[in-house]
Amino acid sequence: MPQWTIDSPGRLTFGEVTALNVRVVAGRLAVLASDGPPTLEVTEVDGSPLVVTHNDDGRLTVAYKDLTWDGILGWLRPGPRRTTLTLTVPKTCAVQAGVVSASAVVAGMEGSTGVKGVSGEIVLDNVTGEVQAETVSGSVESRGLAGDLSFSTISGDLTVAAGRPRRLRTNTVSGRVTADLELEPTGHVTMHSVSGAIVVRLPHDVDTDVSVHTTSGRIESAFPELHTTSAPGTRSLRGRLGGGMASLTATTMSGAVTLLSGSPAGRRGEEKA
Repeated sequence: MPQWTIDSPGRLTFGEVTALNVRVVAGRLAVLASDGPPTLEVTEVDGSPLVVTHNDDGRLTVAYKDLTWDGILGWLRPGPRRTTLTLTVPKTCAVQAGVVSASAVVAGMEGSTGVKGVSGEIVLDNVTGEVQAETVSGSVESRGLAGDLSFSTISGDLTVAAGRPRRLRTNTVSGRVTADLELEPTGHVTMHSVSGAIVVRLPHDVDTDVSVHTTSGRIESAFPELHTTSAPGTRSLRGRLGGGMASLTATTMSGAVTLLSGSPAGRRGEEKA
């Protein structure tokens, strides 16, 4: 099993890579889908060196020895751990990417992707597989989502631009969720929040069932077909848009829920063309 210790900028090229596990603290991380040979390019290393291992079964690990996948969200150790690196792997490669305060971009992947972060910004660009994202206060931005995304956070924000998800599940405490969606007939969206606001933009001709509940939050809707009801300790918005089939469910304690009507970013671009 080949192993390298990276304490200075450099580049490595690997054979077959079927799974990637990368864990860094601060700096910048990019994981990009590529048809070429898998590569690692490091342009900055400050502090402890990175350890790279490539198993015979195709598993590639790039990490600090003392930073485990399960320990990402609770990382408290002092000292400089800054690195800037780019990894290119096949688009079907399974990816686990963990960052503490580093920013991360994962682009073009079609397999399963797991992302963990504490306070860094995470961007998922045209990721079409199954994605699980978990942060403490870091934000997650998804562009061109066409797969399954499960997002959980305490105070981090989630933004979904031009999304066509099969499944979208969000769970936040105070984080804000903003989603620009075009739902397929089999698309299902489930959002839970304690005090964070939820804003969803849907096409005016969407076919979906809608169910919104809040204890004390405000509900606003641009769809007159949906009906609002109020009772002591609860407010609800329900109804069917178009012919239904897809589903959108949002539940909050005190967070506001807003449904907007308009073409998602992807369709707006097509209409301009």
